[in-house]
Amino acid sequence: MIDYKGYQNKKILVVGLAKSGVAASLLLHKLGAFVTVNDWKPLSENKDAQQLLDQGIKVICGSHPVELLDEGFELIVKNPGIPYSNPLIKGAIAKGMPVITEVELAYHISEAQLIGVTGTNGKTTTTTLIHEMITNDDKKSYVAGNIGTVACEVAQIANKGEAMVIELSSFQLMGIRQFAPSISIITNIYDAHLDYHSSKQEYVEAKAAITKNQSEEDMLIVNADQEELMSAVENTRATVIPFSTKKVLSEGISSDGEHIVMNGESVIALRDIVLPGRHNLENIMAAIGAAKTYGVSNESIRKVLGEFSGVKHRTQFVRELNDIKFYNDSKATNVLATQSALEAFKVPTVLLCGGLDRGNSFDELASSMSNVKSAIVFGETADKMSETAKSAGVENIIKVKDVEEAVAAASEVAISGDVVLLSPACASWDQYPTFEVRGDIFIDAVNKLK
Repeated sequence: MIDYKGYQNKKILVVGLAKSGVAASLLLHKLGAFVTVNDWKPLSENKDAQQLLDQGIKVICGSHPVELLDEGFELIVKNPGIPYSNPLIKGAIAKGMPVITEVELAYHISEAQLIGVTGTNGKTTTTTLIHEMITNDDKKSYVAGNIGTVACEVAQIANKGEAMVIELSSFQLMGIRQFAPSISIITNIYDAHLDYHSSKQEYVEAKAAITKNQSEEDMLIVNADQEELMSAVENTRATVIPFSTKKVLSEGISSDGEHIVMNGESVIALRDIVLPGRHNLENIMAAIGAAKTYGVSNESIRKVLGEFSGVKHRTQFVRELNDIKFYNDSKATNVLATQSALEAFKVPTVLLCGGLDRGNSFDELASSMSNVKSAIVFGETADKMSETAKSAGVENIIKVKDVEEAVAAASEVAISGDVVLLSPACASWDQYPTFEVRGDIFIDAVNKLK
């Protein structure tokens, strides 16, 4: 950890706790800042705030009072989940106070080489693959960000000569000022989180921010099949390494139909890759680009791709029962992710879908439902999902209360040779606190089937 002096004796307000807020508060306190923490949950119900109070950190709980801004803070560190429309955050910006997220802190103290991964879909798979490839090459690597431990916590233990692979959301990237990974990856860009961002343009700009501070010595690995994305990063100073699943590239990463090739060099035969689905080819190419740029051998890359079958909650194989295969794709929180999952299977599929209603349509999902024999719908979007399934010609549509009931219903309609796929196309927050909880409930219910 670098003994960074930039926050010493500065008056800093941390808004919002949870894992990132606690980690940021403790780090800033260690770095000599005068920290005040503000969280909406009352102190009596707030174990995180009580922990910080015990450390001598000032805590204000129960609401986000705008009057706090009159105390002359020099910096705001915002929990990524708090929108910029929050009156306290809006007020800070209006007063010209810088508002950052904790990944900025991680950047300032990190001795390790930072590899940043963002995009609408595929972040977790790509991040995991890069980490596994580096580790398999007998090099030390840590994963951080959305995939696990808070980045500014990991940065305190990752040393020089090691890698820190960070999964980054648009929420986090909107709050960076100097953050600059030496290798950055943008897997793809599609409509998502428009309930948080004011527009699609703001969302795209937030993703593209991963490269805004990179220099000529840094690398940007980016999806060349998306014109909108390529346009968004056209002013980058980083060296661009494009990848494509649709065309052969003389420079960059693509496929010649039999192998994945980088800059003319065959890295791995397609037949040797275990991870299913065309959408995962994007993730694999991005990971190969990052790993080879970092100095990982082809042998280590091939070993990982020959064994890696997916991450938890992302088209995760759970069990085979009576010749029926069950897959957990709870991380599919948007239409595109569910389309990708459906297109990975060529057999009759029982689709379990539904969740938080963000007001969007699911019409685009219909084109990918040709193999869906039954749709089992739940959550706030159950009726919308039913209409989409009907428009796709799905004859058997069952409405249930939740994921557990959906598994029971699926076990009744699935027959030998079918796939049962939980791929909700929605966030989980109408019924479950996270997509992980939703996926774990699915796994538990499937494993109880007899």
